[in-house]
Parts: sequence; structure tokens; C-alpha cells
Amino acid sequence: MSLKKITLATAVALAAATATGAVAADLKFEKGKGPFHWEDLKKFENIDLSGKTISVFGPWLAQDEALVSSVMAYFEDATGAKVDYAGSDSFEQQIVIDVQGGSAPNIAIFPQPGLASDLASKGYLYPLSDDTKKWVANNYAAGQSWVDLGTYKNKSGKKELYGFFYKVDLKSLVWYSPDNFDEQGYEVPQSMEELLALSDQIVADGGTPWCIGLGSGGATGWPATDWVEDLMLRTQPPSVYDQWVTNAIPFNDPRVIKAIEVFGEFAKNDKYVDGGAAAVATTDFRDSPRGLFTVPPKCYMHRQASFIPSFFPEGTKVGEDVDFFYFPAYARKDLGKPVLGAGTLWAITKDSPETRVFLDFLKTNLANEIWMAQSGFLTPLKTVNKEAYATDTARKMGDILLNATTFRFDGSDLMPGAIGAGAFWTGMVDYTSGASAKSVADAIQKSWDQIK
Repeated sequence: MSLKKITLATAVALAAATATGAVAADLKFEKGKGPFHWEDLKKFENIDLSGKTISVFGPWLAQDEALVSSVMAYFEDATGAKVDYAGSDSFEQQIVIDVQGGSAPNIAIFPQPGLASDLASKGYLYPLSDDTKKWVANNYAAGQSWVDLGTYKNKSGKKELYGFFYKVDLKSLVWYSPDNFDEQGYEVPQSMEELLALSDQIVADGGTPWCIGLGSGGATGWPATDWVEDLMLRTQPPSVYDQWVTNAIPFNDPRVIKAIEVFGEFAKNDKYVDGGAAAVATTDFRDSPRGLFTVPPKCYMHRQASFIPSFFPEGTKVGEDVDFFYFPAYARKDLGKPVLGAGTLWAITKDSPETRVFLDFLKTNLANEIWMAQSGFLTPLKTVNKEAYATDTARKMGDILLNATTFRFDGSDLMPGAIGAGAFWTGMVDYTSGASAKSVADAIQKSWDQIK
């Protein structure tokens, strides 16, 4: 506690000495230069928040903490305020303790909307303005999706917007080797029908279309939940997806069983999967994409989220040795271009006028572009300068987000932990090991009934 006070005192003294909340050396990019909307700062330079501190608590440590701090520095520089960020790898447990104990930060950064929804229902979050709701709906691609994801019931049961999403992750991706595709004359499919036709063509040519692995230690099975979630969004309207993740429709509803069976068309087809269907449950997800890089290739495609390059062979260059395309929707269904992903939701847990001003800053193009120009950041904000992205890979992922007609959060993360991080995982292992989709769905629903 005393160290924090010393840090804040030092920051205030420095602000007074320089007449700003940050010295120029703290700013990652020189103002006025580069692909940034520097004009966004003008409004905030006219707001004097000298001596004010905004406390922010989130899950980011190390590199991500440095990255978010590089964005906050521009707000400090413009307004004279101090943004005091603290990160923890026990965020989910600590934020509950803090809000219940009366020591909440001004802003909490939630990796999962479910916890934010729970705290809102208990009166621990402050609703955002109607202007913010309209702004998100109008300025984010698939804007209503983001409004819906941040809207929860308050203590009285009334729905209000509590969450603002800033920094998004993308899951609806298929990875492939451009060289392997070129050598065989394959083209990137634009629809699910074309993807299935390509898979059949690869089999006809003597190859294996997919590498799929569900192994992940105690979390074995989770990669299959992502498959099923993506397929739910491609076979049913988003409203059905929403009912599914809350159990408003049972897990063994025929529409859910159908999505599991569509996953089975890929994972339980010996001709489709490297090692055959029996290898799916036992192959570690970190090892499964390696088949893309063997000579000859053990597989031609791998469906996985934007983080998977961390497990590619050392020296692999994304965009050259390997690339990705959008996991496509069915052409014959009128469901647009749904995207599955995750993201961080910023909510007010201790209100103040300067806290609201800081959230307004996060809405600016500049606040997004500063992080875009570094690493690990995607945004659905339609007005940013896409040239600010540090890599072509990030820019291409950003385009997938911007073209989305629907965005939905990882469904297993929205379900109760006993289901989304338990019965759903193990059920998918049972399914790929030979159980029927119906029996698996029945068992998961039984588990859900037991915790109600």
C-alpha cells in the first residue's frame, strides 16, 4: 500500500513539474507522425484532469501490461490525469473480493462477460450511457452484437449496457500452406460448400485435408468446443446460439446435436483427418498443426484461433510459409458472415467523472491505433486507419472482424464452468472416440440440470 502511495505521489509531482501527465519520452510514437488520428487528442487536451487518478485492474501482465500502458500514456499526456493500471493472473478471483470489500478499482477489465454479468446483477457495476450504446452500435462492425454482449440485467432485473469491448481475439480461422495449395492447384474456399468440396478433392488426390487435435492436459477437448460453436453460428441464427449458451434451449436440442454432427463430418471421417478419427482425441492441439509443414504434407488445413502461430515450427513466417482464411459460412443459408472470438470487456466498478472521460478516450481511433501499431491487438472499430496495423497478418485478421455481420463470444466461456470447462470438453472427447452426438448432448444437459 505504501509503495503505491509513493508511486502516485511521484507521478503527481512529475505531472506538476511538466504540466502534463506524462513526459514526451513516455510516448511510444511521436505526436503528429505516422498513420494515426492525432486530431483525436484535441478534445482531451482541453480537459484538465491534473491531480486525478483513474485506477484500472485487469488480467494483463508483462508485455500486455506494457502495451496497454503505452495507450494510457497519451491520455495522461493530454489531460494531466494519472491512469494507475494493476494486473493480476488471479483477476477473476480478486475482482470479486475487491468489489465485495469496497475497494473496487474505477475500471475492471473482464476477459469473460459471464463474470461481468454476474457482478452487474449484484449491483457492483455502473451502467454506461445511452450515447455509448448508440456509439458502439453505429461504429463497431456487427455493432449490435457488441451491444448485446455488454448488456446485462441489473439488481432489479432491468437490462442495461455495462461493458465496452476493447481488444478482440479472433477464432474463425483456417490455417494452410500457400505453397501446398499452389502445388496442387487448390483455391481458398469462399463458402462452407466449397470447403467441403475442397476436402473431398484433397482426399481424391490422395491427400488428407485436416489436422485436428483435442489434447490439452486437464483441458483436453476444448478445441472441439470451438468447432461446435463456429458451426452453431453457421447452421443457426445468432439468437439460437444465445439461447444455447444460457441453456434457454437444452444442450440436447436437435439443432445443437446437428452442429455436433457437422463437426463429426470433419473429425470422425478417417479420410479427412491426419492419423484417422481415432487420433483426434489423443493428439495435442499444440502439435496438431505441424502436419501442415511436413514434406509431403500430412494435412492441408487446420482450424484454430489467431494464437496458434506460437506453436508453429521455429522460423515459420505467417503470410509466406503459412497463411489463413475465414472459416466460411454456408452459401445456401442466409446467416451472413458470423465470427467467433473473444475479447476484453471494460466496465466501471467505481464511478467518477474522469473515469467516464477515460472510457471516451478508448473509443477514439487513436487509442486503438497506438496498440494496433505494436502487437496482439484487433479491433472491430470501423473508422480506424487499417494501415496502423503492425503486420499484414494483423490487418487481414482485422478485415475479417470488419466484415463480420455477427460476432459471438466463445460459447464455452459463457457457460457455467462445470459445463463450458468440464462436461462440454469431456463430451467432445467422448464423441470423437465413438459416442453418438445425441448421447453426448444428453449427458451434458444432465450435468447442466444437476447444477441448476
